[in-house]
Amino acid sequence: MAAVKGLYVSIEEFLKHCSQSGDSAYSAFRSLLERLEDPKTRTEARIFFAHLKKKIENDGASDHCLDTYHFLIQDVYLGQSEGYENRNKLTAMVIPSIFLPEDWSFTFYEGLNRHPDTIFKDKIVAELGCGNGWISIAIAERWSPLKVYGLDINPRAVKISWINLDNHIELERIVGCIPQILNPNPDAMSKLITENASEDFLYSLSNYCALQGFVEDQFGLGLIARAVEEGIDVIKPMGIMIFNMGGRPGQAVCKRLFQRRGLLVTKLWQTKILQAADTDISALVEIEKNNPHRFEFFMGLVGDQPICARTAWAFGKAGGRISHALSVYSCQLRQPNQVKKIFEFLKNGFHDISNSLDLSFEDDSVADEKIPFLAYLASVLKDNSHFQYEPPSGSKRFRNLIAGFMKTYHHVPITAGNVVVFPSRATAIENALQLFAPRLAIVDDHLSRHLPKEWLTSLEMEQNINNKSSTNGITVIEAPRQSDLMIELIKKLRPQVVVTGMAQFEAVTSSAFEHILSTTREIGSRLFIDISHQFELSSLPNSNGVLKYLARTPLPSHVAVICGLLKNQVYTDLEVAFVISEEQIICDALSKSVELLQGNTALISQYYYGCIFHELLSFQLPDRHQPAEREAENAKCSEMIGFSSSAISVLSNAEFSLRETDNSSLIHMDVDQIFLPTPTAVKAAIFESFARQNVTESECDVTPSLKKFIKTAYGLSTDNNTEFIYADSPLSIFSKLVLCCIQGGGSLCFPAASNGNYVSTAKFLNAKIVQIHTISDEGFKLTEKHLSSVLETVSKPWVYISGPTISPTGLIYSNEEMESILNVCAKYGAKVIIDTSFSGVEFNSKGWNGWNLEGSLAKLTSGKSTFSVCLLGGLFFKMLTGGLTFGFLVLNQRFLVDAFNIFSGLNKPHSTIRYTAKKLLDLREQKPGELLATTEEQGKLLGGRHKQLKATLERCGWEVLEAHAGVSVIAKPSTYMGKRFELKKDGSTWKANLNDSNIREAMFRATGLCINGASWIGIPGYCRFTLALEDTDFDRALECIAKFKKLVE
Repeated sequence: MAAVKGLYVSIEEFLKHCSQSGDSAYSAFRSLLERLEDPKTRTEARIFFAHLKKKIENDGASDHCLDTYHFLIQDVYLGQSEGYENRNKLTAMVIPSIFLPEDWSFTFYEGLNRHPDTIFKDKIVAELGCGNGWISIAIAERWSPLKVYGLDINPRAVKISWINLDNHIELERIVGCIPQILNPNPDAMSKLITENASEDFLYSLSNYCALQGFVEDQFGLGLIARAVEEGIDVIKPMGIMIFNMGGRPGQAVCKRLFQRRGLLVTKLWQTKILQAADTDISALVEIEKNNPHRFEFFMGLVGDQPICARTAWAFGKAGGRISHALSVYSCQLRQPNQVKKIFEFLKNGFHDISNSLDLSFEDDSVADEKIPFLAYLASVLKDNSHFQYEPPSGSKRFRNLIAGFMKTYHHVPITAGNVVVFPSRATAIENALQLFAPRLAIVDDHLSRHLPKEWLTSLEMEQNINNKSSTNGITVIEAPRQSDLMIELIKKLRPQVVVTGMAQFEAVTSSAFEHILSTTREIGSRLFIDISHQFELSSLPNSNGVLKYLARTPLPSHVAVICGLLKNQVYTDLEVAFVISEEQIICDALSKSVELLQGNTALISQYYYGCIFHELLSFQLPDRHQPAEREAENAKCSEMIGFSSSAISVLSNAEFSLRETDNSSLIHMDVDQIFLPTPTAVKAAIFESFARQNVTESECDVTPSLKKFIKTAYGLSTDNNTEFIYADSPLSIFSKLVLCCIQGGGSLCFPAASNGNYVSTAKFLNAKIVQIHTISDEGFKLTEKHLSSVLETVSKPWVYISGPTISPTGLIYSNEEMESILNVCAKYGAKVIIDTSFSGVEFNSKGWNGWNLEGSLAKLTSGKSTFSVCLLGGLFFKMLTGGLTFGFLVLNQRFLVDAFNIFSGLNKPHSTIRYTAKKLLDLREQKPGELLATTEEQGKLLGGRHKQLKATLERCGWEVLEAHAGVSVIAKPSTYMGKRFELKKDGSTWKANLNDSNIREAMFRATGLCINGASWIGIPGYCRFTLALEDTDFDRALECIAKFKKLVE
C-alpha cells in the first residue's frame, strides 16, 4: 500500500492516526498539504490521496468516514455544465470543523450558473466563506478565471481549500456563500482565531459569530453586510459581487442590504430549502416581540404563503417541516468610484455611521446628484484636518465653478471676481437694499415676502417720490412681475432701486429684459434682475434671455444679476445664492455686506451646489470655443444712487478681513473662525446628516437639547413661553437685533474693547451707537460705575455684553460681575444682549465657577418694565468646529419676540445643520465622551498657544493683556509707535511712521500676517491676534511676529 516518505508507512497507519480525534485528522492532512505545496514531493502526495480515496471506497467506509476518521472525501456533481477539462464532478475533502456542501452552497452555485460564460473568464475572483473550497475550484473549472481567491473566517477551511493569498488584491468578481447568524454571540470573536482552536469552536463560526456592528445584525445578516463593505473596498469599479441570501428576514430586507450601500441588485435564482433541524429560530421570535418586522418562513417546500417566525417555531415544535427562501443576488456598484470613496472614508474611524448610510434611490437623477456629493464630502473630511479659510465673498472653488458654468453653457465670459455668494436670494436682496438704502425701491411681489415689514408698510411714499424725505428709512413698493406693468410703475414712481424677476413667457428672449434695462438707465434706477426661476442646473439648460444678453453685451454698471439656487433633486430647502456684477466696486461692497451682516455663507451648502456644477462641467472639454466678442453699449446712464452714508463710512473705515490674491498665502489671525483639527465626532455627525434619508423633524429639533445646554452652561432655565430663534450664524441674528433697536428708537451701547465685527454691523445699519468707557487696570471689562454713567444719559438703551468670555480680550465675567451689570441695566430699563458666541473655551479660568443667570435675575429687587435679557449664542464655536456655524437667540419677553419677528428674511440653518447640532449637543451630555474629551484637549492646546504667543510678543516689544479663555489675545505694540518703517517689495516702496492705525497694514505688507488693529478693537493702541490656527500656520505666525521686529529695527 502507498506510503509517504518521512510521514506514514501505510494508509492504514494514516487512518489510525486520523481516528484518534478531529484535531489529529487535521494535523495529518496539514502535513500532506505541505507535501502538495512542495514541487519535489507533490507527485508522491497526489498518489497517496488517490490510494486513500480508493481504500475508503473499497472498504465501504464512505458513509461513516466522518464519524470514524474525522474526515470525508465526497464527490460534488456539477450537473450538465462541464469545465474546461470536461469534468462534471469534483472530488473534495471535508473535516468536522467545516460545513459540508449542502443546499445553501448548491443553490448558490446554481445561481452562479445563471450568469453567462463570460462573467468570470479571465477575471480575478474571490469567494467569501469558501469552506472546503469546492465552489472556488468549480469556478476555476467552469469559467477559467485569471485567479481565484478562497477566503474564510475559519483558518482550517483556508488550509483545506489550499488557496494561497496575496496581501494587496483588486478583484473583478467576488462570490460568497455566507451563513446567516440567527443568534450572534458577542463573545465568540473575543480571542484570536487560530487553526489550533477546537473543532466545535471552529465549526460554530459558520453559524454563530460576533456581532459585526451593522444594523443588519438584528436580522442575522451582519457577517454578509461586513463581507459586502469589505468587498466594495477591493472590487474593481466594474466588478460584480454574487451572494447567497436566505430569505428568512424577507426579500425586501435582503435586497436593501445591498441597495443602501450603493449596489444595483439582480436576483439570479431563488428556491426553497428546509430549515435545518438543529437551528434554533427562537431568537427570531424574540426579535418579532419588540419589532414590527416579520420574518418569512413557509410550511413545507410547497407552501406559498409566508408565515412569521413565531408561527414557524410553533409549527416546527409540533413536528411540522418549515422552509425558507434561498436566493442568489448579483450586485454591481451604481457609481463605482464615488461609492468606493465613501466607504474608504467610513472605514477610517467612521464605521459607526455606516448604519446611517442610505444610497438606495428610486430616482436615478437623485442618485446622480447625491452620491457624487457624498463622495466629495467624504474626501474633504478625510483629506483635511480642518475646514479651510474661505473669504466672505464665497468659496473660491465655488465661484470658479459658477463662472465656468456660465462660460461653458451660456457663453458669458465672467470670472470668479464677478461673483459674490450669499446664503439665500432673500439675503442678497436685503443686503443690496441695506447697502444703497433707497428712499424708494420697487420690488416684484414674488421677491418682497421676506423683506422687513416696516419697509413694506411705510407711509412716506409721497415724500420719497418728491425726494423730500429727511429720514434714511427704506420704502418698498410691491409690483407685478410682468414687464410692461413694471416699466409703467418705474416711469411713474422713479424709484432709486428696482428688484424684479422675469415672467416665464418673457424670459426666453432678451427683449423684455432690455426694455427694463433701458428704462432704469434713463430714470437713473439701479436694477437687480432675478433669474432664479429660469436658471437650470442641467446639461441642456433652457434658453435664458438675460444670459443671452450677457453673452453678447457686458453687464451695464447699474445692473446686477441675482440667482437663487434651490433646484436640486434632494433637498427642497437647501439654498445658496449668487450675484453677478461686472462693476468691481459693487462686487466688493456686496462681499463686505456679507461679512458685516452674515459673516459667511454656509460652506456645506457651497460644497453641495459646487458638486452639481462640477458634474456638469467634468465631461466638457475646456476652452473648446473662443468666447464671442462682446459689444459694449455706449448709452449714458442718468445719475444713480450711491451707497448710503452709513455704508460709505463703514466700507471706507472699518477693518475687514484681508483678501488673498491668487499667488498669496496669508495667515489669518484676523477672523473669528476655528482652524484647529475638526473632532472625529463632528466629522461623523456632518457626514451622517447627509448620508441618511427620511430624517424626521424631531431628529432635527435642536430645541430640547439646547435647553439642557443653556441650563448647564449658563444657569438659565426656559419654559414653554420661551422663544428660540435659529439662523446660519450669531452675527445674522445680531443684525436683526440691531434693526429692532433702530425700529424702537433705541441706542446701542457697546463697551470699549468689543468685537469689531459687531460694532461695524451696527454702524452699517445706521444705529445710534454709544461707547461705554473701560480701563486697562480692570482688563477693559464693563463695570457698574462706567455703565451707570452712560445709561443715565441715554434714552431707550440696548446694552451689548460679550460673555462669559469677552471677545476680543479673552477675559471672563464672573457670576458676581454679571449680577452687578444686570442690576444696573434693570435700574435704567435697558434691553440686554448677552452674546455667548465666543464662550466655552476656558484655559486659564481658576476660580471661575460658571454663571447662574436665573439666580442673578431672581435677585434683582427693582427695575423698569422695559428691562429685558436675551441670550445670543452659537454652538460650533464652543465645540471648536471651524467651517460650521449655527446661531441661536433665546427670548423670554413677548414684546421683544413681536419686535424681532417684524424683520423676517433670517436665513435658517438647513435641516442637516440642525441634525448635526442636535447630535453634537446630545454627545456633550455623555460624560465622559469623545467629543467632550477632544474639546478639553483643544482647550489645553489653546492655553499652550496663549503662552507661546504671549512670550513671543513680549520678546518682540508688545505689551500683552493676559487672557483666560476664547481664541484671541490683545496686545499693545509700545516699542513700535512712532518708528519710521520702509518696505521695498516688488519694485515699489511703502513708507510709514508706525501708529495704531497703520501697524496692521505694515505687518500685512511685510510678512503676510493678518491681525486686527485698534479701530477694530475700539481701544487706542491695541491689536488683536487669534489663536485657533492650524499648527503650521501658528508656527509661521510666530515667525512673522519676530520677522516684523527685525524689519522695523
